[in-house]
Amino acid sequence: MKKQFTENLFNLENLHKSLKLIGLILLVFGFGFLLNTEFASAQESVNTNSFNTQAILRDALQWIDNLGTVGAIAFIALYIIATIAFFPGSILTLGAGVIFGVIWGSLYVFVGATLGATAAFLVGRYLARDWVAQKIADNKKFAAIDQAVGREGLKIVLLTRLSPIFPFNLLNYAFGITGVSLKDYFIGSVGMIPGTIMYVYIGSLAGNIAAIGTEAQPNNPTLQWAIRILGLFATVAVTVYVTRIARKALEEEL
Repeated sequence: MKKQFTENLFNLENLHKSLKLIGLILLVFGFGFLLNTEFASAQESVNTNSFNTQAILRDALQWIDNLGTVGAIAFIALYIIATIAFFPGSILTLGAGVIFGVIWGSLYVFVGATLGATAAFLVGRYLARDWVAQKIADNKKFAAIDQAVGREGLKIVLLTRLSPIFPFNLLNYAFGITGVSLKDYFIGSVGMIPGTIMYVYIGSLAGNIAAIGTEAQPNNPTLQWAIRILGLFATVAVTVYVTRIARKALEEEL
């Protein structure tokens, strides 16, 4: 009886280790996916050599993590500033998963990204119209979007958010010089939700892996890791599927 119990315990430990290994592999795959596909390009910012923006954002995230309940407000404010200033939003989105978890992290990122994108839209429309026009003057894709927005503004904004084939930060300003209304632009921001959830989920998984061996581990880690891995599979699959459909529809419109 004792021998059987020991064997069962050994099998459970092996299963737990295997699930953690799979989780690590999926995490690496997820980061590779984000860095080498158009999801990553959607979060790309204008490259600034004057200072290390990534280090600044990482330090800011550590500061927010120590703020407690007001951390959410600080994070949203930081995301708004980062969006306007062309900082890489992918770092903040992944960090939200580590600090706040999937549900709250996704909510805070969506709010921050939407408000930041709206602010950039207004700046592009009323304060920096000539500068934006100069930036996108030779871009045929932006020209096609400008024409398509005149026909179906909300639909085009939604599709460009679902299929992020354009740099996210610059696109916010570019929409400001098109004929799309502020209302349609704002509503179209819901298209950011699938990509946001995937980024935040991967960030959350990274945080969970970092917590392995600490007191923060759940009572039933094997079950928890199984759920997380299945959740990652489902999140990536749905996001890729939605993006492909949106990309095809956008190509037809343009």
